[in-house]
Amino acid sequence: MRVTQSMISQHTLRNMSNSYEKLMNLQERATSGKKLNRPSDDPIGAVKSLNYRINLNENNQYKENFTEAYKWLDNSDGSLEEANKVMQRIRELTVSASNGTKLEDEREAIRLEVSGLKEHLVSIANKNIEGKFLFNGINTGQAPVDNKNGTIVVGASEKPISIELSKGFPIDISTDGTGVFSQAFFDNLTKLEQSLAEGSSGEEIGDQLSAMDENINSIISARTLIGARTNRLEIMEARLNEQGELLEKKLSDVEDIDFEKAIMDLQMQETVQRAALAVGAKIMQPSLVDFLA
Repeated sequence: MRVTQSMISQHTLRNMSNSYEKLMNLQERATSGKKLNRPSDDPIGAVKSLNYRINLNENNQYKENFTEAYKWLDNSDGSLEEANKVMQRIRELTVSASNGTKLEDEREAIRLEVSGLKEHLVSIANKNIEGKFLFNGINTGQAPVDNKNGTIVVGASEKPISIELSKGFPIDISTDGTGVFSQAFFDNLTKLEQSLAEGSSGEEIGDQLSAMDENINSIISARTLIGARTNRLEIMEARLNEQGELLEKKLSDVEDIDFEKAIMDLQMQETVQRAALAVGAKIMQPSLVDFLA
């Protein structure tokens, strides 16, 4: 086959064009720091990258759910800790009032303090965060305890709030208001208040200590459950963070370049490009055909 000057020129230009394209791709990778700047760079890698990013987005969403779960549990535990302190004070007042030597005005002072503490417990039971009531299950927009004309009515929902913290594993984050601030809980306090108002004997008031202990135990049980859930959350969160780090590493392996190798490849390609230009300039010399036109 006869090789013409035109064929040599076309072949040289085609090779130089391919060299330019390779140089441009290497420059783009070095600038962006990514091996995948478009799906055509690596179709299989692009599919892997998409899947890893979907999993990472799910992982980040679960992290946000953990923040919400901790907020509910921490606020619930803080409120119950406060309620426990109030009940401990009421118990102290009950012990003090059971002393038969207490004067009438002293008992009245105790009754007034018990009454105020009971109202405080109502406010704790109706504690809300960002407009959501903590102790009314899924009915977060409604107060679980109503106090009208001195009559306390508990209408807390037993259906808990659940939040998914791992795929297919919802966790209850709300505290059952009916198990803590139950109707019996407030009835015990009302009975104590009435006994103090009616001048019941010290022995009769002392008999109500067991009811106060029941109230305290209900608070302690709820806090124990919150503690167990918090421990479970911490274990799940640690595993979620490990999964996130693994996904980020896999994504980096698919997308990110090795900078040292990328710079070396770029420098080598620049050298090849300069050599190709020099050789092309010598090969594509003007011939007689260029002057016959």
